[in-house]
Amino acid sequence: MRVVLDTNILVSACWKPAGLESHVAHLAASGTIIACVSSDILAEYRDVLSRPKLSALHLPASELLASLERAALHVEVSGRIAVSGDDDDNRFLECAEAAKADYLITGNLRHYPAEWGRTRIVNARTFLSLQ
Repeated sequence: MRVVLDTNILVSACWKPAGLESHVAHLAASGTIIACVSSDILAEYRDVLSRPKLSALHLPASELLASLERAALHVEVSGRIAVSGDDDDNRFLECAEAAKADYLITGNLRHYPAEWGRTRIVNARTFLSLQ
């Protein structure tokens, strides 16, 4: 199963190690589900997780990111889209499209359509309930 993880899933996973987002992130980091990333998504992960306001999370975030980078399927995006009002969110839709992802998992459903092509956009709770 191929998934794209929004950055807020990784942030939540680091804030709440026993939370649903952490469970999803660890499924991806372990290769149980296939996390799909593009160069733009990896750049956003690095940028957000290294921000000073998240300094308390730097160690768990860097460990999670390293695990994800090793386990993830790296995809090349073929073109830009402009569907979301938040342009950064468009990068996740582009990756989902390029990867033919089954799910895009986010904590911010209102920024995305319910589906994008073959990809369903869900939160961590919904995703885990489908397993």
